[in-house]
Amino acid sequence: MLRRPPVDGQGRLAARNGYSSSIQLFLSVKNREIAKILYDMAELLELKGENRFKIIAYSKAARAIESLKEDIEDVWRQGELKAIPGVGKAIADKVREYLETGQIQSYQILVAETPPGLTELLQVQGMGPKTVALLHDKLGVTNIDQLEQAALQHRIRRLPRMGATREANILKSIDRYRRRSTRIPLYVAKPIVDQILDYLGQIPGLEHITVAGSFRRGRETVGDIDILATSSSPEAVIGAFVQMPSVEEVLGQGPTKASVIVKETVQVDLRIVDHRSYGTVIQYFTGSKEHNVKLRGLALQRGYSLSEYSLKRVATGEELYFDREEDVYARLGLPYIPPELREDRGEIEAALAGKLPRLVELQDIKGDLHVHSAWSDGLGSLEELASAAQGLGYQYLGLCDHSPSVGIAGGLSEERLQEKIAAVEKFNQGQDGFRMLAGTEVDIKADGSLDYPDRILESCDLVVASIHMAQNQTEREINGRLISAIENEHVDIIAHPTGRLIGRRDPYDVDLQAVLEAARGTGTIMEINAHPNRLDLDDHWSRVAKDMGVPVAINTDSHAPDQLRLMSYGIRVARRGWLEAGEVVNTRPLTDLLPLLDR
Repeated sequence: MLRRPPVDGQGRLAARNGYSSSIQLFLSVKNREIAKILYDMAELLELKGENRFKIIAYSKAARAIESLKEDIEDVWRQGELKAIPGVGKAIADKVREYLETGQIQSYQILVAETPPGLTELLQVQGMGPKTVALLHDKLGVTNIDQLEQAALQHRIRRLPRMGATREANILKSIDRYRRRSTRIPLYVAKPIVDQILDYLGQIPGLEHITVAGSFRRGRETVGDIDILATSSSPEAVIGAFVQMPSVEEVLGQGPTKASVIVKETVQVDLRIVDHRSYGTVIQYFTGSKEHNVKLRGLALQRGYSLSEYSLKRVATGEELYFDREEDVYARLGLPYIPPELREDRGEIEAALAGKLPRLVELQDIKGDLHVHSAWSDGLGSLEELASAAQGLGYQYLGLCDHSPSVGIAGGLSEERLQEKIAAVEKFNQGQDGFRMLAGTEVDIKADGSLDYPDRILESCDLVVASIHMAQNQTEREINGRLISAIENEHVDIIAHPTGRLIGRRDPYDVDLQAVLEAARGTGTIMEINAHPNRLDLDDHWSRVAKDMGVPVAINTDSHAPDQLRLMSYGIRVARRGWLEAGEVVNTRPLTDLLPLLDR
């Protein structure tokens, strides 16, 4: 996601409540944490109807700490906390308490005394502390559901300073909040990201641009989209960003930061940052939080303090800046850790031991072993599918149309399957350097038997087995069906092993550990289904399969030629599962794959 147009830019952080141009982008972690707590305390105090001067004091101190160029821990050690504008003795004591103990007792008390739903109400656009307090006092509103009911019953409009228009806007904000409260699938986020990068890539003065966060780590769902950039003309880039055609609402805009809502009610944040710190900024905002905590701990062991701004020598206070992420890791004595691994699942320990995997890449794939055609419920002919596959540099394609039980998907009778096999054999006669494998996706029926007899399966080049019917059976029944298929000598691959559809259908009730143990015993291949609705196996079970020595294939389950490009989603899952090319069977050339299928 890294692009390089021309020269140099400087980034600053927008203030939490107003995108102030005077606030520096590069806060230490502690500065940010303390500022957030003080902002929260101001809001909670306002909810309680406390003295407004006290509320203003907390907000002022939060802004001062947020804009502080120095690390607040350094200021504390020097005994200079009260020299920070707006920080008097009472707030200085709270800051000291946090730095010494990791918490502020008075803040904990405030949180405990406030109904939990009220703090969530503050996240709804247009609901400030005064409005929340008014609705709580006058209507007894303590959560979003009650807020919605009050609006629907037209009780809000009767309150002072509210009215019908404000009531209608509250209902719109509730709807937007609920839709934004759920993470969106990676495949929904990707075209949004691609569109934004293409749009901003045309803006003069843009130097680098990278998407960070869970998107960059390849998680199957993402929250807000974080984009980082450097530019010699930050305000021009920000201006173009907020005026993109896809923008539905501008949440905030400053000289170096903006937040917008785009289609699918996704929040996108753009930060223009200082080029010299680009490497540390990317590393920090990519996450995960757990990885960053572990990395900061390692830095401290080696005499450094790591922030998104720089790497500081603790002994001398010297700050080291890095415009490349790789150099941050190298300075800490580590090889570069790919973003997909940064979940604190042993990646730092593996890096220290020189045992990081060489992760599989898209260009390693030599073919796709689970594809549907116009013979069943797909759209592509043999010629069209072969052309698309060869365009991707593939050597083979596994044509695995449905079996009879999946009638709604045009499952093939035994006779039709034999016709297809004959058609594939004829097609292959005219091919040089490419082979279509005549296969089937045979259904594992409710009683554990397969939808074709062994004599039919034996005639196939490739047999993929999967469950489509009776998915609500008990764990024992589902396990029995999958393991029965695994133990069939003709079955090569178990497809989408848990049956989940992300955000739409939960996995079967299945003991995957037992299923993987059975697959290890027979050498049966387990599929990472790359279709973005499935991603099944997921990253966790892919890692388990790897550790158990179970062979894995990454397949797209394509139903049209252009869907072969979905392979990239499966690659992300495999990389998050620590898989190397040699552990994915369809990275093998055809000559090495065929003996595996003929085992």
